[in-house]
Amino acid sequence: MFHACFYKTNDMITNATTEDMRTLASCVNKLVLDGYTENFQVKDEGMYSPSNNKYYKPEEVHILNFFRFEGASDPADSAILYAIETNDGTKGTLTDAYGPQADLEIEKFLKQVEDISKKPVNPS
Repeated sequence: MFHACFYKTNDMITNATTEDMRTLASCVNKLVLDGYTENFQVKDEGMYSPSNNKYYKPEEVHILNFFRFEGASDPADSAILYAIETNDGTKGTLTDAYGPQADLEIEKFLKQVEDISKKPVNPS
């Protein structure tokens, strides 16, 4: 079970109590209140924003934080929630199963996003 939730938004740390962020639904609701309103999806073309009808490439996506939820009695209930912002300022969430039930397409896309984020920046 998830105990506390800390995440970064616009260089400001927002703290929510265990009570506020105990479930996936309550964490999603808190993020929506903080402006993470898009419900992103990963498709063959990239990460899709339904409200903008736009696809994003891995280099246009930034994972600001993630939250893992573990099922108390069933590992199949495990999930991971990503707080995401794109280069054009669209903010939203992406949810996936965690562990063996994870969506391979989402996992592959997010791995590319993570690899891009880890590359050193070359000074100009």
